[in-house]
Amino acid sequence: MARAARQLELAGVFASAITPRRANSQDPDFSGLLDLLDFLAAGGVKGICLFGATGEFLDYSIAERQRLLYLAVKRSRVPLIAGVSHPTLAGAVQLADEAIAAGADGLILMPPTFYPYTQCEVEEFYMQFARETGDAVPILLHNLPQCTSILETETVRRLMASGRFAGIKDSSGEWEYFSQLIELRRERPFALLCGADRLAARALAEGADGIISASACAVPELVVALSRAPNNEAQRARLGEFVEWANRFPFPVAIKRAVELRGQKSSPPLTPLAPGTAQALAEFSAWFTAWLRQEPKNA
Repeated sequence: MARAARQLELAGVFASAITPRRANSQDPDFSGLLDLLDFLAAGGVKGICLFGATGEFLDYSIAERQRLLYLAVKRSRVPLIAGVSHPTLAGAVQLADEAIAAGADGLILMPPTFYPYTQCEVEEFYMQFARETGDAVPILLHNLPQCTSILETETVRRLMASGRFAGIKDSSGEWEYFSQLIELRRERPFALLCGADRLAARALAEGADGIISASACAVPELVVALSRAPNNEAQRARLGEFVEWANRFPFPVAIKRAVELRGQKSSPPLTPLAPGTAQALAEFSAWFTAWLRQEPKNA
């Protein structure tokens, strides 16, 4: 029997985890993921998000996601939020049902991926998902307009007013949009989480509940330290350096390389890098190794 979900506090730092692969294979590395969970928990994160954009969820079957999550729930020392995004409602509901049965502590869902949809369709997608999934665990919306339909703030307002959703992760990287969510939360409380690392410190300083951070998969200690003191200029600068480097590559290439350099299992880029990009990644590796040595142990 799956364990009961833990009480999920949607605040603080959640690491958006990569999904390690076996060497020279497209298969997920189950033991590598379990070791990564231990590494992230030791780094001080409040929770871990699996199968988000950082986890390259589109490249894994429903069966693989189910198996990985089942093992992760049994291993993790911190709450797990399961990404259940899928191009179809039926697929998202199936992933959600299996995540809940496995013991996930929360769910996070983008609008249906790949095709563009109107806000009416996006809203209906979420409402039907919530009705079919039920209220066993909190559900987070995920705004990621770079990859799928935007969640306009009026749509967020109506979805939050339904009482079926616990909050939203905004990965747009647009401060104007995030500030609108801050204003919207004054009308009705909900968990507001920043998913754009370059805005993380500002978001925390101006009232975000927490962050779901790709950088925290590679440097959890730094991101946790920043969350405790978001106005600390030295910590802001260090994270800014890392994010600036990471943004030079297709996402999440630099995150995966940094995780590997931390001694964890990772995976190569899913598509070949151009020669110049591969050279830049080698330069990033040298920079990151030296940069990491400069970081205080408990930063």
